[in-house]
Amino acid sequence: MKRAFIPMTLAAVMSAGFALYSLSASATLKPGDEAPPFTAQASLGGKTYTYSLTEQLKKGPVVLYFYPAAFTKGCTIEAHEFADAVDEYKKYGATVIGVSHDNIDTLTKFSVSECRSKFPVAADADSKVIPAYDAGMPLHNSMANRVSYVIAPDGKIIYEYTSLSPEKHVENTLKALKDWADTHK
Repeated sequence: MKRAFIPMTLAAVMSAGFALYSLSASATLKPGDEAPPFTAQASLGGKTYTYSLTEQLKKGPVVLYFYPAAFTKGCTIEAHEFADAVDEYKKYGATVIGVSHDNIDTLTKFSVSECRSKFPVAADADSKVIPAYDAGMPLHNSMANRVSYVIAPDGKIIYEYTSLSPEKHVENTLKALKDWADTHK
């Protein structure tokens, strides 16, 4: 009887864990929500500066994406895809910024090698940006989940996509940006 009880308990714990993960993974900000303004140390092409979302939105829409850690396989794939698509984003007047919990020294290297000096990456050193966007990894909230937002110049979120797989973030944010641009000429 104990053998039957232990697997059921394990199954119940696993089920509860998946339910908790599902709730946490879907807690991101939604279209129509106000994007929390932030400033952070960022690096573009190996040069460090202070990034301001408020200032960047004055120039056009912003694609803000969160990623778990620089130089990991999925994050490298995603950085390459965003770098390859920067010119497409520019066609819609948009800019891209990536945010992670990595320190600025790591991101300075990442900005050159993996982002190919095409877009900035920001360090959430004080763990304020990731939680403000509900973009934390379930059960490890200071580390970013893989979440992408498209933010209109008025500061409203127009699109959100969450998936640990890096494959659809660029495709989906470009489509959302194009759809928005078609109605905001």
